[in-house]
Amino acid sequence: MYKVVSQFLTRFVKPATIYKYGFNWSPMYRRTTARLTEVSDDLHYVKIRLKLNYKNRNYAGSMFGGSMLSATDPIYMIQLIQILGDDYVVWDKAVTAKYKRPGKSTIYGEFVFTNEEIEALKNQLKTEQQVDIIKTMQLVNTKAEVIAEFSKTLYIAQKTYYKKKLALRLSK
Repeated sequence: MYKVVSQFLTRFVKPATIYKYGFNWSPMYRRTTARLTEVSDDLHYVKIRLKLNYKNRNYAGSMFGGSMLSATDPIYMIQLIQILGDDYVVWDKAVTAKYKRPGKSTIYGEFVFTNEEIEALKNQLKTEQQVDIIKTMQLVNTKAEVIAEFSKTLYIAQKTYYKKKLALRLSK
């Protein structure tokens, strides 16, 4: 449903605006209590803000780790789907979470893809057809102290290869 609505809205609004407000209005993402605050026009940069409040406060009075993880979870995958386009398949594969200190105030996170990363990824997919990449991001407080660090493993494949691979698996 989200993809269909997004494709329709691109006739009237730029993709970065759809990405930002789509996330912020989506019931699933709203429940994380995070908000996208910045999205670059090319979608290579996304910034989120996660405020400490009664919805995400744990027993110890700091931010629940699950809120931090869920706020970061979908960003890289959907960001990459939008950047690469319909010729590729992107899936979240794994995440490693390292909580460094309690989140006792508003925290921020940035998700970045460089043009060089995207070109290298496309070139790699021309020869390998599927790859796993690891992207690491940090959540920081207003003093730039690292609160948590997440390393996301993303699976990316050429769509034609992925469909063949899926069909072969289903035929067994």
